[in-house]
Formats: sequence, structure tokens, C-alpha cells
Amino acid sequence: MRVGLYPGSFDPVTLGHVDIVRRAAHFVDRLVIAVGAHHDKHPLFSVKERLDLAAQVLEPVAKKVGLGLKVSAYDNLTVDAARAAKASVIIRGLRDAGDFDYEMQMAGMNAVLAPEIETVFLASSPDTRHIAASLVRQIAAMGGDISTFVPPIVAKALKRKFAK
Repeated sequence: MRVGLYPGSFDPVTLGHVDIVRRAAHFVDRLVIAVGAHHDKHPLFSVKERLDLAAQVLEPVAKKVGLGLKVSAYDNLTVDAARAAKASVIIRGLRDAGDFDYEMQMAGMNAVLAPEIETVFLASSPDTRHIAASLVRQIAAMGGDISTFVPPIVAKALKRKFAK
């Protein structure tokens, strides 16, 4: 069984994340969604909220494409999370050249730290290439319509979060 790790903040889960999970099924049998719980970041949603939203959104997608899926949190190095998950592949989505530059640097560092784990880049589909979680949060905070960027359950969670 080929296991992949898809790390990220997932703050919040977007249709871009859904796209990458759906397409990762072509490369792995099981995918671990690794929700980062890094102490130097200040996410909008708590780790528990991000885990719950990721599971609610991504488990049905994985089931539909025949992909085993697990959602978990991590607060250590991505390569250590990959080793713990017994993953041989780290899956990363790329939206643009800025993502490419950053991700290539990370892949290089990870390759030195864990040469047995390969990083695979998936270019975002044209329909989702423009979606960034940070922009979704900004639009939601200002009362804008985010329905074309996130699944309905996430749109509701964002609306509740900013209603407070």
C-alpha cells in the first residue's frame, strides 16, 4: 500500500484542497491529511475545528475516489509526520510560481532530512488555481461571498466565526 502525506494548515479547507485530495488518489492508496498545529502561527480555526472540517469535507471525497483517508494533527517536522504515518510520498499543491519557489526549497530540505520520502507536486486545476485560504479568510471577514471557494460546510463555519 502506497501512503502519502498531505500537510498544510487547512485554515480553512478550500476547494483547492478538495481538488488535490481527489487527484492524489492517482498516486497513493492512502492519504494522511496532516493539519499543522504550529505554535508560531495564529490560525482562525483551532486545531480541533480544522480537523473536524477537514474530515467532514475530505472523507466523502476520498471515499468517492476509492482513497483511504486519515485526518490528523502534527506539530513537528513534516518529514517526521510522514515517517510516523509510514508515508513514502509528501503531496503538495502548487498554484503559481511563488508556491513553486517556496515548495522547491522545502522539498530540498526535506530530501536531505529524509531521503527515503519523495515530494510530489500537483499543479492546481485551472478552476481552483486562484484560491488561497488567506484570501478566503479576508473575504469572509469582510462579509464577502466565499461560496465558490469553499465547500458549503466551511462557508457556514466561516460565517459563524465572523458573526462573533
